Amino acid sequence: MATARGPAPTRWNLLRTTRRLGRVRKGAELLSRKRRALVTELFDLARPALEDRTRLARRAATAYPALLRALSVRGGADARALGWPTRDPEVEMELHETWGVRVAEILGAPGIRRTPFERGVAPACTGPSVTEAADEFEDFVALLLEAASRETQIRRLARALARTSRQVNTLEQRVGPDLARQAAEIRRTLEEREREDHLRLRRLGKKKGGRPGSLEEAGAVSPSGSPRTR
Repeated sequence: MATARGPAPTRWNLLRTTRRLGRVRKGAELLSRKRRALVTELFDLARPALEDRTRLARRAATAYPALLRALSVRGGADARALGWPTRDPEVEMELHETWGVRVAEILGAPGIRRTPFERGVAPACTGPSVTEAADEFEDFVALLLEAASRETQIRRLARALARTSRQVNTLEQRVGPDLARQAAEIRRTLEEREREDHLRLRRLGKKKGGRPGSLEEAGAVSPSGSPRTR
């Protein structure tokens, strides 16, 4: 019967607890290797992602002022004219896994920058300021598509790293120490019982007037110290 502090102090529970402790330690080691691999992947992506963000910030710093100039010069009607017709860009993506973490990588994206013919509006009808704003924002969208894949990978890997770190900490700081404590308590209880049984047999042998080993020689107990049954 299990006690309030853990399983009952039996040899079977000791064996089972020891096996569970071994599995927990192996699992913690495997998760630690996964965490190191995820950290390596994140460091490999960190520098390119930082460069992408720098390029996006520079492009945004020129695109939005160009849009404001176009709106102040030509108004919103001409700016909306260059946004027609609307498009749904289709990208080619590939899924791959890193230690069970599925991430998507953009292999190819369609051209975002359009020619005046594709826009369907003559530049003379809108003016250079609106055309400049359209060019800036189309380049900005192209950079966003290029950086989206890497940003998604970083976010997924970061979430997986946080989850793996929590699992490792739980196994190493809670589950493992609890199982080690239970195994130590069971082993200590079994050793105390063995000592008590040995002392009890010695007293029984003295009461019968023999040496401490006389009961064993007479066949009353087995060489392991437990009473022999017929």
